[in-house]
Amino acid sequence: MTTIEVSLGGRSYPVLVGSGVRTELAGVLPPRATRAAIVTQANIELAIDPGREHRRFEIADGEANKTLTAVEALCRAWASWGLTRADVVVAVGGGLVTDVAGFAAAAYHRGVPVVHIPTTLLGMVDAAIGGKTGVNLPEGKNLVGAFWQPLAVLCDTDALATLPARQLRSGQGELAKYHFLAPTDLLALDLVDRIAAAVQIKADVVAADEREDPTSRRGRAILNYGHTLGHALEVETGHDLLHGEAVGIGLAYAAALSRRLGRIDDARVAEHHRVLAAYELDTRLPAGVDHDQLVSLMGRDKKAIGGLTFVLDGPAGVEVVPGVAEPDARAALEEIT
Repeated sequence: MTTIEVSLGGRSYPVLVGSGVRTELAGVLPPRATRAAIVTQANIELAIDPGREHRRFEIADGEANKTLTAVEALCRAWASWGLTRADVVVAVGGGLVTDVAGFAAAAYHRGVPVVHIPTTLLGMVDAAIGGKTGVNLPEGKNLVGAFWQPLAVLCDTDALATLPARQLRSGQGELAKYHFLAPTDLLALDLVDRIAAAVQIKADVVAADEREDPTSRRGRAILNYGHTLGHALEVETGHDLLHGEAVGIGLAYAAALSRRLGRIDDARVAEHHRVLAAYELDTRLPAGVDHDQLVSLMGRDKKAIGGLTFVLDGPAGVEVVPGVAEPDARAALEEIT
């Protein structure tokens, strides 16, 4: 088992990575919590024991259910059960579960403690760590949410044994992102060590910039590398693309755009394609997507400051680049069409 600390002063918490770490759950819950609300989905059967009275609350599968309606339904169910601020929420599932349950926990009674047990690769390396919670609007991804740090995150790698191949590939889209934030080649590590390395990178970035300072070029926003187009593709395809699949294409797009802006050379673009190929991720836009709509969606991205804003590779590494000209953004879309 590897333990990584997310250092946030009095709100610091551990991320445990390894086989069987879900058995540590009872030990990380608040001693005063007499009830645990287990938020999960019908198809998730990972056995957990919070060591106190608990009840299972299910949310529907699919990105279409990552909504304010789902948050309201959870909060009303908790109220009917009698969950209090002294109790705890335990989110068991992928990024959708930890995002929705985390946001509901942040809002219910103005804040109930939450512990995340991600069951997908994507959740382990990204969604469950860092305190970002939220839901979608028809206008875009994660536009409503809150920062609500968990008490702990338990990344039990046993859960990956039964993960469908496509869900595993989606997580690999997020892992691919970390290759361009890491000091060494993550492909040289086994999967568990790769997960731990990604968690360490995210923990360090979050500790330095918890709330994603919009004026910082190398703060938390660098964790959105590949996400500007990725999020737009998710919306434009009606979420037919999984998050990590869309991020993979977004990484290829970011490399093409960076080269067009003179920030990286052909060799660095080739390195992006090497990593994406290793994870069997697509690097081309799906057929039939509307470029006008993609540009519009990218313009509404949360990072957008004074026009189109991207996280791009460059001489100083990955950083936020505001004010990208629309013709360049469109030309890079054409390159990956």
